[in-house]
Amino acid sequence: MSQTIHRSVKSLIDEANAEVETVSAADAIKAAQGDDVVIVDIRDPREIERDGKIPGAFSCTRGMLEFWIDPASPYAKPIFQQDKKFIFHCAGGLRSVLAAKTAQDMGLNSVAHMGGGFAAWRDAGGPVEKWEPKKKG
Repeated sequence: MSQTIHRSVKSLIDEANAEVETVSAADAIKAAQGDDVVIVDIRDPREIERDGKIPGAFSCTRGMLEFWIDPASPYAKPIFQQDKKFIFHCAGGLRSVLAAKTAQDMGLNSVAHMGGGFAAWRDAGGPVEKWEPKKKG
């Protein structure tokens, strides 16, 4: 039996884009210099290892987002309890708008996503640093 999908990923992204603030890479580069902004990288660690990361960005994989945001969760991260603006990014801007909408729907204040994602950041001349996973040992 085949599945019938009632809401396409395109419609989810369109809805999220209608509800979430989008900031340009250039504006995100400027915002990242302040103490009142957290850049949240939702890419998979393998993407970060391959392509690098934005210096100072907080890494939160898409799969843990809700658990790390919710202060009642045993996995809650204190960074999400701060009174700051959270700018989410992924590789190209699709996953991050969905993540930002989820964060906003959960009640996180001052949420945005970076249009064009990490690629736009890099193309706009934003700083990038190499990242290597922690060695287990």
